[in-house]
Formats: sequence, structure tokens, C-alpha cells
Amino acid sequence: MSGIVTASTRRSSGSPSVTSVTTLLRAGENSTGAKASVTQTLKHFFTVDVEEYFQVNAFDEYITRESWPTYPSRVADNVDRLLDMLAQHRVLGTFFTLGWIAKRHPRVVKRIAQAGHEIASHGWWHRKVTALTASEFREDVRLSKEVLEDITGIRVLGFRAPSFSIVPGREWAIDVLIEEQYAYDSSMFPVRRPEYGYPDAPPIAHIIERPAGRLCEFPLATTVWNGVRIPAAGGGYLRHFPYHVIQRAFREHTENRLPAVFYVHPWELDTEQPRLPVPLMTRVRHYRGIRNTAERVERLLSEFSFTALRDAIPPAASLWSLTTPTDTVVLQ
Repeated sequence: MSGIVTASTRRSSGSPSVTSVTTLLRAGENSTGAKASVTQTLKHFFTVDVEEYFQVNAFDEYITRESWPTYPSRVADNVDRLLDMLAQHRVLGTFFTLGWIAKRHPRVVKRIAQAGHEIASHGWWHRKVTALTASEFREDVRLSKEVLEDITGIRVLGFRAPSFSIVPGREWAIDVLIEEQYAYDSSMFPVRRPEYGYPDAPPIAHIIERPAGRLCEFPLATTVWNGVRIPAAGGGYLRHFPYHVIQRAFREHTENRLPAVFYVHPWELDTEQPRLPVPLMTRVRHYRGIRNTAERVERLLSEFSFTALRDAIPPAASLWSLTTPTDTVVLQ
């Protein structure tokens, strides 16, 4: 593993200063510097957004947060299934976990951590950044970070916004994350979509420079199709797109020696989850392809190598302890 190597700096009006990253996990080189097989050496990033089936933002208009406790929980069994799958493939990943889940299911968080996986923050209430003020966002990411650290005793380094909602005009969220001692973010989707997307963001891992400091950004995987950059990172795209679209993106990243970020939700493997009374298009968006998710995740794990996002952060960050809160991350 290497540290983060910077290549160039780009500035655009209204956007954060971005320093590109040429490599995070050095593909094709072993510890002696000799060439090795790219497909054997390069490790992509396997990430999980830990939330319940009833907490997706597509259901916001139909299910209130006050009613969440009335729905049967299925997160523990679904997470266990993912943990078993990853153990079979000897893969460690990053689990972006809601504070709400951690507070009610601390054993789930402990099981994830005890299996060797990284625990990161997905906020507390699964509210989009676009629906929050800066102070509300700060409280959300601070509380979720605190509860996760209290449960595991391990410093939380990373954050992912619900629905990838750090978008143009919400760059202040990056400042908040830096000030709250996060080392990296994985919220930017370098695509153009009505609900989310940061189309001008680099499609590979990079360092963002802001007034508050620097933060490493791990954007979600994409590929270019007929001249248009499209999402290919997993989640609903794994369920709705043909598998070869996702496969193509990870092959491209492998050939270019650039790790890609994959994501999945535990509920996406749950074929027996309750069918909630929501409009037709929302039902299609949420339930379509669920019966194929496990098979496709298994296939991806067999075709590519994966690791946790923490493995791309310099050792000083990953070795932080809760007793030294004044430590800082130096990305270079």
C-alpha cells in the first residue's frame, strides 16, 4: 500500500480546489517494485450503506422518520448475510452505518467491526445534505460519528451522504466534515442526474482543498457509454443495469490501475422484505432486480479484488486512537 500521490490541481468557479490522485493502492507493483499482474494486485473498494429497507430516500414522502420504529427490522440478518459472503471471499470492506441503526442495533455494528471491516458514518437520520442547513448537517455527522466510535472504540474516518447528496452548491458540507475530523468522503457521483451528481468532479479518487483544510474524496464508479458518463458503482445500478455495464467499469479501472468504488445496501439482498404501499414507479425502483443482487455481488467478488477505503488512507490516519483527538491527517 502506498500513500496518496498528487498529480495536478484544478480550480473552477464555485467549486472546491481539487488535487487529483494518481494512485491509492499501487497496482502492478509489489514491495520490491517488481511488476505483478494488475488483476491480481489491484484492489477496488467494497462499501456497504447500512440502513433498513424502510429508510431509503425514495420512501421519504410515504414513511415518516417518526414511524420507523413501527416497522419490523431486518438489518441484522441482512448484514450477517453480507458478512458471510465477504468472509467466503476473504474481503474486508467499509460499512457506512446510520447513527439511528447503531443506537438501536449496537450488536450489528460490533459484529461488523469484529469481523475486521471498517465502520464509517452514513449520518444519523438518512437526510440528504440538500435538505439540511450547515448546522443541522454538523449535528448529524457529529452524533453519528460519536455513537459509532463509542460502540467500536475505533476512530471513524469516513462519511457518505445519503443519496450522494453532496452536490454543486453544497461544498460547505466538505468544510464541516474536515472540521469534524473526518479524513475522507465518498459522496460524490461524477454524473449528471436530476436527484444528485457532481458532474465536474474527477471520476477517480482525489484530494479536495477547502478553507477548512484537505479531504480525500472517493467518488463512485462510472463508465463512459456513447460519450456519456454513466453510474456503474452498484446499488440500484447493479440491479437495473445489465451486469456487463458494472463489469466494464471495474475492468476499465483495473486496466488503468485505478481503484473503483462499489456499493450495496443490505436490503438489496433481501427478497423477503415487506412490500410497502408506495406508488408503482417507486416500487419498481426499489424492488426490481432484488432477486439477482446476491448472485451479481458474488460474481463481482469472484472477478475482482476488493478492500476497505481505510486502506487507501495514510497510516497516520488509520492509526488514530480516541485518546489523541488533536492528531491530524497529512495527505501527500
